[in-house]
Amino acid sequence: MATPWLIHFFQRHAGDDPGRSVPAIDFFDTLSPKLVAEVQAVLDAVADAPPPSFSGGGKWEAMHGDMSGFFEVRVRGDGKNHRVFCVLERDATDLGGSSIVVIDGLSKPKRSAAKPKDYRRALAMRAEWECRRTVLE
Repeated sequence: MATPWLIHFFQRHAGDDPGRSVPAIDFFDTLSPKLVAEVQAVLDAVADAPPPSFSGGGKWEAMHGDMSGFFEVRVRGDGKNHRVFCVLERDATDLGGSSIVVIDGLSKPKRSAAKPKDYRRALAMRAEWECRRTVLE
């Protein structure tokens, strides 16, 4: 049986954000408890599979184009689609092993594209993660 992956939440570095915010947790604060539980259940299932062998079923998908390198958790509720952006870090000794790092999230109306500014924010947060590699302790 494969070893489960760890789940970490990217935390901004004090040099970039004195408040050291955690963008994904800030996003979760905008969702209902039911939706947060659904996102967490998907993350747990992916971590347990682990990611390379997880069959997404529409709830875990690799992103493409400008968002290549991200994976997203997809849930629906409260009349919207919600996305949580993650990166995979295989054999990350600084994280204690292979890990899913939860970066950021967004909500959008059903059947509509995400706003470019939302993708730019997620890309900026991933770039910060790649430079600083700080996670919520």
